[in-house]
Amino acid sequence: MKYTQSKDKLLSLIREGGKLDWIAQVKLTALLSFPSMMAQLVHIMMQYIDASMVGSLGAHASASIGLVSTSIWLFGSLCHAASVGFYVQVAHRIGANDFAGAREVLRQSFISCILFALVLGCIGVGISSYLPHWLGGGPDICHDASLYFMFFSMCLPFSMLNSLCAGMLRCSGNMHIPSMLNIGLCLLDVFFNWLLIFPTRTYFGITIPGAGLGVVGAVLGTAIAFIICSSLMCYFTVVRSKELSLRQDSGTFIPQLSTLRESFHISAPIAVEHVILCGAQIVSTIIVAPLGTIAIAANSFGITVEALCYMPGYGISDAATTLVGQSLGAGRRFLARSFGRITLGMGITFMTLMAVVMYTASPALLSIMTPDLDVQKLTVQILRIEAFAEPMFAASIVCYGIFVGARDTLIPCTMNLGSMWLVRIVLALLLVSSMGLQGVWIAMATELCFRGIIFLIRFSGNSWLKKIPK
Repeated sequence: MKYTQSKDKLLSLIREGGKLDWIAQVKLTALLSFPSMMAQLVHIMMQYIDASMVGSLGAHASASIGLVSTSIWLFGSLCHAASVGFYVQVAHRIGANDFAGAREVLRQSFISCILFALVLGCIGVGISSYLPHWLGGGPDICHDASLYFMFFSMCLPFSMLNSLCAGMLRCSGNMHIPSMLNIGLCLLDVFFNWLLIFPTRTYFGITIPGAGLGVVGAVLGTAIAFIICSSLMCYFTVVRSKELSLRQDSGTFIPQLSTLRESFHISAPIAVEHVILCGAQIVSTIIVAPLGTIAIAANSFGITVEALCYMPGYGISDAATTLVGQSLGAGRRFLARSFGRITLGMGITFMTLMAVVMYTASPALLSIMTPDLDVQKLTVQILRIEAFAEPMFAASIVCYGIFVGARDTLIPCTMNLGSMWLVRIVLALLLVSSMGLQGVWIAMATELCFRGIIFLIRFSGNSWLKKIPK
């Protein structure tokens, strides 16, 4: 209760033109960032446990999921992009004290976003049997990879609902409900995976039921967890939220042209970016695939473990979007820049500390996640390469959240794409033949450093502050 009162009081100062000194700004940033960071860290633990469960089945099971992981990111990020176009509008309206207008945007977002997710899901189901072969997977992993991607695609509408409602709550200033529900999502995912992946077994004389579905059990467990969590997220948004509850007034759920136009203006660059960015990640998968099952599995584990570093950055980025969006909605550009500096400093500090943890703890983590010694050794090598890039990766993550809150998406998206394709992919193609998977990750680390530098250069200017709607 004290947390909520303190956070709401400080947020109201943004909307009402009150004075926020540096200490108050840091306090508000921490109040908004901490719940999201905790949720992200729990999400990391869920990924580790999931990876360990699947990894215990062998390298082939890990490789089958790793093969389609970049395609899963593509579909998931498109859902995220669609939701951003609506919840950034909500942040601006709340910053301008237009709560009724925020609820109008919320109503209109549901039909648009769910229909979009249904279309994506149908496309995913349709290509699921072909995708692993397109990505260069061998016959030993393609069957499980196809099933995994098919069930993931069927769950997309619930993933979209979770992303949309969580974003709406965060932009209203409510960070703890999305964080707590996403922590619950992680715990449910682990629980259902535990039941569905493994067969019935006995521990200390106690029989534990299990479905024994292997890789398919992993995706079904995640799907069930998303269905439960997204339903609760929707309830807290449309019924319980003080700012957004739709019981306070009435309005149309049919998307209006002005709302769709503004959403498209915000979302389209992000969506195009994700298509091309994930396309580059898929190309990276194709580059790695010929290196064999060990390399594919190590690449997959490396991506999972690296989340130890960057997930806290995404938590702070969420807070940056809310703080900058509400500040600019209230017409307070100086405050928006100040919040940008504070969130950047926090993001770089936290991700640097987590990079040190990853560098030192990766051998112990990998010994838990997979029994395959070759996979362990290769994954540790690539993670220690990546650790040096995390401070600049933090800069790009938090800057992006700042720019999204400012409605400035086109140029940052272009910067992401240029960096990925012209630096990472080119370097990976040059280095993979002589250095194998290590060369691919050297290319990744180099590109992340370059990306962080160019984002910091853009933040230091004023052009991103000019994107505020009239």
